[in-house]
Amino acid sequence: MKSQISGRLLLAGILAVLLVAPAAVRAQQVAATPPMGWNSWNHFNNKIDDAIVRAQADAMVSSGMRDAGYVYINIDDTWEGDRDAQGVIHSNSKFPDMKALADYVHSKGLKIGIYSSPGAKTCAGFEGSLNHEDQDAQTYAQWGFDYLKYDLCSFRDIMKTASSPEQAHQMMVDAYAKMRDAIKKTGRPMVYSFCQYGDDAVWQWGPAAGANLWRTTGDISDHYARMEEIGFAQAGLSKYAGPGHWNDPDMLEIGNGGMTTDEYKTHMSLWAILAAPLLSGNDLSQMSPNTIALLTNRDVIAVDQDPAGKQGDRVWAEGPMEIWSKPMADGSQAVGMFNRQSGPMSFSVDFAKLGFKGKVKVRDLWAGKDLGTMEGSYHATLPAHSVILLLVWAQ
Repeated sequence: MKSQISGRLLLAGILAVLLVAPAAVRAQQVAATPPMGWNSWNHFNNKIDDAIVRAQADAMVSSGMRDAGYVYINIDDTWEGDRDAQGVIHSNSKFPDMKALADYVHSKGLKIGIYSSPGAKTCAGFEGSLNHEDQDAQTYAQWGFDYLKYDLCSFRDIMKTASSPEQAHQMMVDAYAKMRDAIKKTGRPMVYSFCQYGDDAVWQWGPAAGANLWRTTGDISDHYARMEEIGFAQAGLSKYAGPGHWNDPDMLEIGNGGMTTDEYKTHMSLWAILAAPLLSGNDLSQMSPNTIALLTNRDVIAVDQDPAGKQGDRVWAEGPMEIWSKPMADGSQAVGMFNRQSGPMSFSVDFAKLGFKGKVKVRDLWAGKDLGTMEGSYHATLPAHSVILLLVWAQ
């Protein structure tokens, strides 16, 4: 079975050249697959500093996350200091030397990200990039940053001055495009992440404004109800995602302690089917073996990182029971059976409704187990708030 999986992954890698190269070139040759890494906000909030970032980079390597595909170490809000007389942004005392920090992260075989806002202030009230877009992009490039998260925040105050909703929308689009152009001028490829909470159906205009990924919702939290609300609301957005440009339902909460293992498996499985960015939001230096196992399951990550770059979607729902499917580059499908009920539920996957004729082979990706050849359907009873994630392919 392992050799068959490896063969399909090899084929997928060959197909990647044809499937993702043109789109990746249009997107600064970054984010050909959904970005994977870590962001400081969910766990550390405003209590982030140079030492913590270095510790996260160390832990990303020692835990095996880097080898599993996690690359970006992203600093969120509260790093910003004042501008000098020339308008150049400087980091505050928590980050005494951003260039040295970036060099350290790079020395670990990782990349590093930073955060700003098109408004005058960030969400936490620190210095934003309004009227300093070119300067700030140049500074990030000189420091060696590889990723920018750009958060709408105080720019909403500027949008309120518009004479119409249409004008307000155009002001937002122009603000994001302005930083896109500033990044391009630096000559340094950077992943460009829009954080504007899905306003104005950003999936329709985000790619043209330069986004490699765009938030589709408000903020996630470490509670099952909020995670499922966000994740399952992504239904219907699959046509907007692809190599170089991804729907972003926000960061992962796995390891922060607010959900059960089954709920975190649901979180990881759904994000993988959604071809969502996998940005861990926990303390990497304090992970349990269970958290590491959830975040580094190679079969599940392969679903998210499939080179065809196709986002999955809901194919069936009945009350709290849902089935989602994601087409893979080699012709197989990742299939998630989700029980959103607070008690056990039994239901089946009909292979014919997924487009398969005759016999199929099935693998349980969380169990790491080949389930053999099947025909017709697969039936299971799922515990509360749990998932079964399958890989299905024609025999």
